[in-house]
Amino acid sequence: MNRGNPLTQEEEERYARHLALPSFGMEAQCRLKESSVLCIGAGGLGSPATMYLAAAGVGRIGIVDADTVDASNIQRQLLHVTSDVGRSKIQSAGDTLLAMNPNVELDLHEERFEPENAMALAKGYDLLLDGSDNFPTRYLSNDVAVLLRIPNVHGSIFRFEGQVTVFAPHMGAPCYRCLFPDAPSEGAVPD
Repeated sequence: MNRGNPLTQEEEERYARHLALPSFGMEAQCRLKESSVLCIGAGGLGSPATMYLAAAGVGRIGIVDADTVDASNIQRQLLHVTSDVGRSKIQSAGDTLLAMNPNVELDLHEERFEPENAMALAKGYDLLLDGSDNFPTRYLSNDVAVLLRIPNVHGSIFRFEGQVTVFAPHMGAPCYRCLFPDAPSEGAVPD
């Protein structure tokens, strides 16, 4: 992808509905094309998030996930289909996202987001999207975003309830750790 260049004819056709919006237009679409997001997890939250990011025209999407697709994932993790069962979620996600939008640049990391690799994985992205399902990763993504001075979009779901929050202390908003200084003890919160 040629960052900073105007949209190609194919991209103008693809994003025609965005371009027609008076409050969005070419300038905003080009900014999307030049933006980058690292998503932690290709599961129940990461699936729809990365699909919408790719469809909207975000230029570079990184995904971090070490899991494989399980049959129980299919009904809620839209990046994956039945034929992906047993396959790496990263490979399945990459195939789906490129089929959806071949203009997106994908960085696929088949590994866990851990203290040893988190800074290196997140460096160079404009935004961190935390679709993790555990507290250690939530706190780690928060700390990395704070250190890199990038927004951290946090999402979580429980049964039929969900929440999404943007943490950006470098812009005057609190961080995850600011609101929840200590992780709950094991077993205190349902998974």
